[in-house]
Amino acid sequence: MNHDLSWVDTHCHIYDEKIAGGAEGALSAARGAGVRKLIVIGTDANTTQQAIALASANDDVWATVGLHPHDAKDGFDALVGFLSAPRVVAIGECGLDYYYEHSDRQAQREMFVRQISIANELELPLVIHTRDAWEETFEILDLVGVPQRTIFHCFTGGTNEATECLTRGAYLSFSGIVTFKTADNVREAAKICPIDRMLVETDAPYLAPIPHRGKPNHPALVSRVGEFIADLRGESIVHIAQHTTSNACLAFPGIAP
Repeated sequence: MNHDLSWVDTHCHIYDEKIAGGAEGALSAARGAGVRKLIVIGTDANTTQQAIALASANDDVWATVGLHPHDAKDGFDALVGFLSAPRVVAIGECGLDYYYEHSDRQAQREMFVRQISIANELELPLVIHTRDAWEETFEILDLVGVPQRTIFHCFTGGTNEATECLTRGAYLSFSGIVTFKTADNVREAAKICPIDRMLVETDAPYLAPIPHRGKPNHPALVSRVGEFIADLRGESIVHIAQHTTSNACLAFPGIAP
């Protein structure tokens, strides 16, 4: 593994108790593996607060303010106060999850609409989680207005879904799923994704890439995702590292130098 390369993990949850060595251990390992910037994602009021605290304490960490579709039933009001916090660089993750349906679909739709509206109003990037709800995700985005910078986190679609995202000017963020044996559709999407629309992430502690699958993920492994995509596309790892890093700074201007 080439530790001279620089990477950005655009999506991780290092406050999670499953993270080996805790947040500080994860950050130390990530820095040693060439991860220069990390975006820690809020999914409710509690995790948003933790993300902001980590960003405040570390110069290479930024935070988002988000209400995950699983928690849509709790409403967004408790998060409003975090929107003006320093080092907040995006809204989300938010969206629709019709696989688990931990919140009813109407609540999910309402909170997705609200967070798209906030992203547009504050001119912040929007980080989207969508599962088994592609069509409705696109419908709502088109209805409310696609934010100028929209990121489909942990992209799980195929070429058709990728094309729909790309025609809306969105970025596709690839996680360890691209390495999974069953993820042929995601690999096809990674092949056709324009290099200027590609991001990499870990979603740590979830979705560790092969050969680490089944173990808690951590941000240091974002290079494994990039390495796999480089091999898949027949491109150099340097090419993928440089472009995904510069893309991250365009998708999330708040982390730019």
